[in-house]
Amino acid sequence: MTEGTTTAAAESGDTLTRLEQEGEIAADYLEGLLDIADLDGDIDMDVEADRAAVSIVSDSAGRDLQKLVGRDGEVLEALQELTRLAVHRETGDRSRLMLDIAGFRAKKREELAALGAQAAADVKASGEPMKLAPMTPFERKVVHDAVAAAGLRSESEGEEPQRFVVVLRPDRRHEYAAPSVSQAGPMFVSLACERRGIFETWFSEPCCTEGRSP
Repeated sequence: MTEGTTTAAAESGDTLTRLEQEGEIAADYLEGLLDIADLDGDIDMDVEADRAAVSIVSDSAGRDLQKLVGRDGEVLEALQELTRLAVHRETGDRSRLMLDIAGFRAKKREELAALGAQAAADVKASGEPMKLAPMTPFERKVVHDAVAAAGLRSESEGEEPQRFVVVLRPDRRHEYAAPSVSQAGPMFVSLACERRGIFETWFSEPCCTEGRSP
């Protein structure tokens, strides 16, 4: 084994250890939240695509856990941000941890992959770029992967939370004019803070104090 191979193997092992640690910290944090909310659920930990992946699952129908998913996954997104912050507080490093609850994100991934494949097929047939609806970073990533698998290119345009995917032909680019500040309206200081604010409605625990109106 060469020195370079040994170094790469060591770095890979260090990364895996770090991600496993992130999962353990996240699991402890989520268990505490489940206790506060008086909800039952098991926590599974894994490492997927160089990210810690944590899932809250239930043997029952998971109806109670739907409270932690919310409309269109809004509460789930907020809870993921809180969990990442909890990991950052313990490790000092930025976390890209992915959280799923009651299989919502896994099901959403399947739907988005199908959407991306269909959009790619439509663009191939029409020869024209296609603009999709605004999506979260997770949703855009799934669509980008599906479009790439179909042999086309895609780009994200716009500003959060209205950022969207444009599917392009490989030999063509198409730019959509981004809305002006006046058109977009007042922006929140932090989108993550906004999402965490959704979760506060469940636990009444403030998560962000800077830059928010009382």
